[in-house]
Amino acid sequence: MRRRIRAGYLVSMVVTLSLLCCVGGAVAFFLQDLSSSVNNAAFGAGCGGKTVNVQMANLPKLSQLSDTQMHNAAIIIGVGQQMKVPARGWVIAIATALQESDLINLPNLGGRNDHDSLGLFQQRPSQGWGTAQQIMDPQYSSTKFYEHLLQVPNWMSRALTDVAQAVQRSAFPDAYAKHEPLATQVVNALTGGGARAAAGSLAQSGCAQPGEIAASGWTAPVVAAIISGFRTPDRPTHDGVDLGASRGTPIRAAAAGVVTLIRCQAYTAAGTWWGCDQDGSPAILGCGWYLEIKHANNVITRYCHQLRQPLVTVGQLVAPGQVIGIVGTTGNSSGPHLHFEVHLNGDRSSAGAIDPVPFMRDKGAPLGNGK
Repeated sequence: MRRRIRAGYLVSMVVTLSLLCCVGGAVAFFLQDLSSSVNNAAFGAGCGGKTVNVQMANLPKLSQLSDTQMHNAAIIIGVGQQMKVPARGWVIAIATALQESDLINLPNLGGRNDHDSLGLFQQRPSQGWGTAQQIMDPQYSSTKFYEHLLQVPNWMSRALTDVAQAVQRSAFPDAYAKHEPLATQVVNALTGGGARAAAGSLAQSGCAQPGEIAASGWTAPVVAAIISGFRTPDRPTHDGVDLGASRGTPIRAAAAGVVTLIRCQAYTAAGTWWGCDQDGSPAILGCGWYLEIKHANNVITRYCHQLRQPLVTVGQLVAPGQVIGIVGTTGNSSGPHLHFEVHLNGDRSSAGAIDPVPFMRDKGAPLGNGK
């Protein structure tokens, strides 16, 4: 159920979120006078006290959210922090609230109500979520959501829509996935990019570093400089980017997903088999040892030139950051590196390939070595 809240509905409130930033200390994050113009609402965003104005935030659709919606998102994040829920949980919670209520604390809408559903998460008193008065308290409803979330097996490594459905038991189980990008942007805006997690826990020192798992559930497969870009003028058919990691560097799954393909691909220009039990060269054709992972929303990632057969198997569910292989130089390769590709719409062909650099940056998990 969705509706507009009239201007000025929200009373002034203060929400404090303790965040770790570059100086290593706790930084207070405030939302004050939220009934005033959004232009006056500054949100902590980054190190050294830098702020981002929600109205001016250069993020797709983020600027369309009202003071009320951002305020409710801040409460959801704050409760998650107090409960020590990893940042991935904040994204799931906000995506769920976007689907259920547009991040608006909905009261009983009479004939338009879905049964006795109430609040940010449309929780039902008749289903044991609490009394109507309790559910209409965003802190209470957020707490109850997280309590149920933490009971979902392997929730950190599962697709957002599956986890949200396990908590909500919605009649539209696939509806949550489309809110994941905006939910990620909201979390990163309200926490100044500090909504990143290392190995499933909040980063414990300074701002997020390369190689940590972002709140979106994505991470760079290796931390290394980009040595060749996507479809450059001299390599127009280069459907990914080359990350210059050294031989033996662990390769990590960029996000949760299922391994769908493992293959050795290495041929001479004459079409004879070269194989992957030896290093390749620029004269050899193919990806060498490589694998593909299918993620939520029909995104496919590909990891090429591995040293040996990947460390996972087809059909295996992998978690974000899980080691899946080792950097090598098999196939069409002039030296050790990881060739990394991202494909959309389940299209593993060249037509489905996109530039991984902006894609990963938008996920809060930029490629490169951070220098």
